Formats: sequence, structure tokens, C-alpha cells
Amino acid sequence: MRMLLKASIPVEAGNATIKSGTLGSNIESILAEQKPEAAYFTLDNGMRTGFIFLDIQDASQLPAILEPWFLAFNASIELTPVMNGEDLGKAGPGIGAAVEKYG
Repeated sequence: MRMLLKASIPVEAGNATIKSGTLGSNIESILAEQKPEAAYFTLDNGMRTGFIFLDIQDASQLPAILEPWFLAFNASIELTPVMNGEDLGKAGPGIGAAVEKYG
């Protein structure tokens, strides 16, 4: 299942990794292991934040995906299922059935 992982790095933890010179190398290492479809970084709610799009096959993968962000950056994490255009196209019959039954 395609997921959006939002990793928000608290200011203090982010500052510490920048001062130690490990922010970029830690992020690069995590992304190399996780092989996301896409990764974007920005400011969100006053924190350095990454929006990482991953294809997760099984819930047992979650610790290996989440723990690096927790351990390296003390990050807060949000996981949200997402769809690309192809997924949305496949969802059409299910959407139609819901409209027919509940709409």
C-alpha cells in the first residue's frame, strides 16, 4: 500500500544534527534504505519536515521504516494511505458502489 510518511523533526533535534554535521547524511542513509517513490522536505508547523512516499507491502515493515526517523531525529511521525492517479482509477467502482448505497 502506498503511504505518505510525514516526519517532523523538532527544532532542537534538528539543530543538534546540523551542528554535528549529520542531518544530511542521516537523511540520505535513511532514504537509501527505504527507497521511497519520492521525498520532499519543507517547513511545517515550525519544524523541518519530510514528506516521504513509500510503498509498504506489510505492516511488519513499519518498525524498520519508522525507527530510523525516531532514533536519528526524535521525529514525530504521521502515516497516511495515499493513491496515485492509477490507484484512483482503480477505485472508481468502489466509489460508485458507495455512492449507490449511501449517496
